[in-house]
Amino acid sequence: MQKNPAKDLLEAIEKASEDLRQLSLTIHDNPEVGYQETLAHKTLTDYLVKQGFHVTKSACGIETAFIAEYVQLGGEHRHQSKDLDTSAPLRSVGFCSEFDALPEPVGHGCGHNLIAIAGVAAALGLKRALEKNRIRGKVRLLGTPAEETLGGKRPMLERGAFKGLDACLMVHPGPVDILYRNPLGAGRLEVAFHGKAAHASASPWEGINALDAYCMAYNAFGVLRQQTLPSNRIHSIITNGGQAPNIIPELVTGVVMYRATKKEDFEKLHDQLVEILESAAEANGCTVTIEKVMEYLPLNNNALLTDRFGAHMEAFGAHYMGRQVDETYPTGSTDMGNVTHAMPGFHPVFNITSLKGERESGLSTHSILFAERARTETAHKTAIRAGKALSLTGLDVILDAEFTKNVRKEYDASQQQ
Repeated sequence: MQKNPAKDLLEAIEKASEDLRQLSLTIHDNPEVGYQETLAHKTLTDYLVKQGFHVTKSACGIETAFIAEYVQLGGEHRHQSKDLDTSAPLRSVGFCSEFDALPEPVGHGCGHNLIAIAGVAAALGLKRALEKNRIRGKVRLLGTPAEETLGGKRPMLERGAFKGLDACLMVHPGPVDILYRNPLGAGRLEVAFHGKAAHASASPWEGINALDAYCMAYNAFGVLRQQTLPSNRIHSIITNGGQAPNIIPELVTGVVMYRATKKEDFEKLHDQLVEILESAAEANGCTVTIEKVMEYLPLNNNALLTDRFGAHMEAFGAHYMGRQVDETYPTGSTDMGNVTHAMPGFHPVFNITSLKGERESGLSTHSILFAERARTETAHKTAIRAGKALSLTGLDVILDAEFTKNVRKEYDASQQQ
């Protein structure tokens, strides 16, 4: 019988569709914020164990992270392959599943329950294709928590979870179909100005006002906005402005966030903000501590992978607006950006309300309405379709050596720019 791994892949995902629907509903109906996704972690890992993956729970020292992997060495299963020739390259594909929610009442207003099952579907399909056809390759599903807060992908990257992958792929739900999603890089600085307390009436000259320093910095951020790129973003809040109005503030704390579309602009903006904070401290006689607690790099879409995924989606009936339009569509930020600067990858968006590309007026992510839509049967069908296209793109990476070589060439060129 002639081998048809793509057919086997699609059949495996279709067969698992109802199971994946139940996984999605369980996660959706029990929303858990970042690093507290214990039920989602258990639900997904228990299922993946039953599907024959080697599962590492609480991976990388993160309680709610996981890694599920299947390896086929070609002709023999890895545990029966002592005498097998393993000289041929072992191409490896990763998929990401997110499953954290926003705080109530929004809950799964970003549809991460659908990201979770799209990643599982992709991994199941590729595993079946490798297994049934004895194709040499590796599939790895990464359960990455806390995308909405501080991001689980960066520490997982640093601790080796993505090591050895030829590509890492994921999708995101939205109100429209977007192939070339263009999220901004996002950084978060936690800031503390340290001054000296004194009685604000009897002896204010004895004090050093930490609030004055933060206010000076805050106003300087506003001035900087006029001189920075229109695509850049700066947001800041004061989390502690002092202890009492009749005490010169000794400690003032706050948070500064910044965003940019390109890595070099992102890094430049960070340096400008740090310079402002340090200058404000010096001008007011304070000291300042600055801690970078989050850094999401801008997304580095690999065009070859993205176009291949798009071709598979279009074969399933999806319609796209074109790269020029995609890249101007408003968007937030994601820690998948960090992954795409470490290896080839992408992060397209799929419309959860229509398989024909029709947009529901007034629908946007991070809303209660979007959370409601993320539970529908239509949303499930769109996630399964995206999971199939993900899996087929992964199969292309495994099977097509020339394609994968060119994907790597494009990635390497992007890192030299």
